[in-house]
Amino acid sequence: MQRPCRRGLLVSLAVAAAAVVAARLMGWGGFSAGLRLFLPEELARYRGGAGDPGLYLALLGRVYDVSSGRRHYEPGAHYSGFAGRDASRAFVTGDFSDAGLVDDVADLSSSEMLTLQTWLSFYEKNYVCVGRVVGRFYGEDGLPTTELTRVEAMMAKGAEAKKQAQEERRKFPPCNAEWSATKGSRLWCSQESGGVSRDWIGVPRKLYKPGSKEPRCVCVRTTGPPSDQPLDNPTHRNRGDLDDPSLGEYPGCPTLAVTCSFPLS
Repeated sequence: MQRPCRRGLLVSLAVAAAAVVAARLMGWGGFSAGLRLFLPEELARYRGGAGDPGLYLALLGRVYDVSSGRRHYEPGAHYSGFAGRDASRAFVTGDFSDAGLVDDVADLSSSEMLTLQTWLSFYEKNYVCVGRVVGRFYGEDGLPTTELTRVEAMMAKGAEAKKQAQEERRKFPPCNAEWSATKGSRLWCSQESGGVSRDWIGVPRKLYKPGSKEPRCVCVRTTGPPSDQPLDNPTHRNRGDLDDPSLGEYPGCPTLAVTCSFPLS
């Protein structure tokens, strides 16, 4: 059962705004009676030391009881800096100084926000959520702030970018590559190249990406319809993805060669 502390984190930027509005209307973002609101100075008392009332930490405003992981968070432990505060930023940056153990994540990228989402999943699975911190991510009424909504939208954007990257990797798996001082370089494709298992081998091609200074070597399917067309499309040219405009051939390498070798001059 999902704990009431956690709002559902969105998986698509396209539905982020609508989902947030729906969540508010349906009460998903409401404050449950079983949770407690903490002021930052109150949370600071929960560092797990002698006489402290408990051992808590916060992530994106959600407070977790980490007493069961005391050896990681108690005074003197490696992650003791996380106890008694919201140090969301440090979960991504690894900066455990006082300047880094803060909740300001405004300048983090969407991919870094995904790292925070992974940490949230970890704490939701392993620890009990006991409340929320009044401040950057939750208001005095216990409801999400606009900053939390922005963070969730960034997570959604990161999830979408990750999904697109995975789809591109399946379409254009990386080549195998090797270089030696005596033989020069060699690029080749196999059914496992780039760590992507598939039922085709492909041929090496340069993949040009907007914003990238150098192309990277990918393996390209040579038969059947393009990846963006149905398998039963009767009009395709049976060239796979060879005609994709973002691809280029390697000079001196035969067009349909599985291996391209470039001896030293």
